[in-house]
Amino acid sequence: MAKTDDRFVKIYSQGTVNIIEIWVDKETGVNYIYRQSGYSGGLTVLLNSDGKPVISKL
Repeated sequence: MAKTDDRFVKIYSQGTVNIIEIWVDKETGVNYIYRQSGYSGGLTVLLNSDGKPVISKL
């Protein structure tokens, strides 16, 4: 269970073995995409079609 003072919040999750998640930084609103497959994974800023970071209104 997430604490209310956590900086990041997961807003989307898909999959069990091949996982895709979207996390939002509550301080900046910047969205990050996390991808995991087996024992490997990575995190990067989620970009819109103009190549700019996706920013959620908090």
